[in-house]
Amino acid sequence: MGAGKTRTGKIVAGTVGNTLEWYDFAIYGYLAPIIAHQFFPNSDPTVSLISTFGVFAAGFLMRPIGSLLLGHVADRVGRSRALLLSVAMMAIPTTLMAFLPNYDTIGIAAPIALTVLRLLQGLSVGGEYTGSSVYLYEIAPEKRRCFIVSWAMVGAVFGILLGSGVAALATSLLSADDLAVWGWRIPFAFGLLVGLTGFMIRSGNRADESDLPPLPNDPLSTPVREVVRNHKVALLRTIACNVLNGTGFYLVFVYLATYLVDYSKLTEGGALTINTGDMIVFMLLLPAVGYLADRTSPKALLLIGSGGVALLGWPMFWLLHHQDPVMVILGQLGLAVVLAFYLAPLMATMIAQFPRSVRVTGYSIGYNIPLALFGGTSPLVATYLIDETHLQLAPALYLIAAGILAFIVIWLMPDGRKMDDAETVIADPAHP
Repeated sequence: MGAGKTRTGKIVAGTVGNTLEWYDFAIYGYLAPIIAHQFFPNSDPTVSLISTFGVFAAGFLMRPIGSLLLGHVADRVGRSRALLLSVAMMAIPTTLMAFLPNYDTIGIAAPIALTVLRLLQGLSVGGEYTGSSVYLYEIAPEKRRCFIVSWAMVGAVFGILLGSGVAALATSLLSADDLAVWGWRIPFAFGLLVGLTGFMIRSGNRADESDLPPLPNDPLSTPVREVVRNHKVALLRTIACNVLNGTGFYLVFVYLATYLVDYSKLTEGGALTINTGDMIVFMLLLPAVGYLADRTSPKALLLIGSGGVALLGWPMFWLLHHQDPVMVILGQLGLAVVLAFYLAPLMATMIAQFPRSVRVTGYSIGYNIPLALFGGTSPLVATYLIDETHLQLAPALYLIAAGILAFIVIWLMPDGRKMDDAETVIADPAHP
C-alpha cells in the first residue's frame, strides 16, 4: 500500500509540470488578440496579431535548446533537480507576464520583455515534457510503462483545457474594456498558483533515485555528443516518429478550430465546443490505450495509430468539411482516436531506445526538433496548402504523409519489448 501511494505521488509530480507548461502556452494563444493590442499597437490589427504569434513561434524555436540544457542537467545531475528547475523556469516568466507593463507605459521595452519571457518559457517546455516522461518511465514497473508514461501527455492536454477554461471564464465574467485593461493579466497570475502547487508537489515527491541505475560521474562525458555519435539510429527514428506527433496534434486540436470556422462555416463557439469535447475524449483515451499497449504490443498499436492516420486522414477531413455538426464531431473524433492509439505508446517506446546515461538528452532532442519544425508550423503549412492547391481538404495530405512516414519507420524497427532495457540500446552498426 505504501509503495503504491509513493508511486502515485511520483506520477502526480511527473505530470503536474506538464499541466503548468501547457496551461501557460494555451493562455497566451487564447488571449493573443488582447496581447497584440497591449504590446504591439499598430493601425493594422492583423500586423499586431502576426507580431504576437511571431513571439509565440519563437517559444517553439527555443524548445530544442531547452532540450539540450535541461537534458544535460537531467542526465548529469539527476531527474528530480531538472524537473524542479523546469517548473521554476516556466512559473517565474508566467508570473512576470502578469505584471509586465504594456507598450503605452514603457514603449519598445514592453514587446522586448515579452519576447524574452516567452523565450524562457520555450526553454522550459523543451525539457519539461520529455524530462517528466523519462522520469515516469524510470519509476514505472516494466509491464506498466506505456500506461504510466502516457500520463505525461494527459497532464499536457489537461493544461490546455485548463487554459481554455480560465480564458473562457475571464472573457465571460469581464467586460471587453476591463479585459483589455487589466483582466487579461488574471489568467497569467493564476499560473503562479499552478506553478507553486507544482513546485511543492515535486519537492515533496523528490526521488532519491537510489533504486535506479546510477548516472555516470565522468565529468568529461557530454550526453549530446554521446547521443549523436553512438545512438544515431535511435535519434533519427525518434525524430521521424515525432513528425506525426507534431503535425497530428497541432492540426487536429489547434488548427481545426480555425478550419471549422473558415471552411465548415461553424460559429467560433461551436467550433471550440466541438474541439474541447474531442480533446477531452482524447485525454481520457490516452491512459486506456497505454494500458492496452502494456497488455498487448506497443508496436502493434503504433502501427494501428499511424496506419489509421494514413488511411482515414482524407475521409475524416471530408467529414470535417461538412456543415452538419454531427459529421464534424465524427470527423474530429475519428482523428482523435487514431492519434491516441499512436501517441499513448509512442513515448515509452522511443524512450526505451536510449540508455539511462543519455536517455533524457536523446529523447528530448528527438522529440523537440520535429515539434519545433512541424508542430508550431502545421497551421501555417495547412493554410499555405489550401491557398496553393485551392483544395480545402489539402491539410489531410500533410497529415497522411506524416502517418505514412511513421508507419514505415515503426514497421522497420524492432519490437518495443526487445528494446526495453534500462542500460541496453540498439546502437548504430558502426558503433557496437
